[in-house]
Amino acid sequence: MGTSAESVDQYLTRLQHPLKAGVLVLRTTILAADPAITEHIKWNAPSFCYDGEDRVTFRLQPRERLQLVFHRGAKVRSDAATFAFEDPSGMMTWPAPDRAVIDFPDLASVTTREAQVGELVARWVRS
Repeated sequence: MGTSAESVDQYLTRLQHPLKAGVLVLRTTILAADPAITEHIKWNAPSFCYDGEDRVTFRLQPRERLQLVFHRGAKVRSDAATFAFEDPSGMMTWPAPDRAVIDFPDLASVTTREAQVGELVARWVRS
């Protein structure tokens, strides 16, 4: 499991979100996807880094759902237009060629997709 920053633990202790249980499940899943994944708070939510770059970040607004944003760091990369990532699960939507989002409208969607999310994260951080 990746390194858990104390500030993330503190943030999650204080978090009041209707899908907090889903955040906790997905956090564990993401950290277990690769031992090199670390975490911190970005955009007022847990964010997960690989090789020092943010790669997956929670979006907790609006509060009636949660999202995972799959991205390739803060700066647009030169290969953004040609970047390709295969999503056999069909869960990802693509607001940009190199950024994807998975929506979780309820806790059931988290638990039924948990294994697939772990597989996607493991491949995404290496892409």
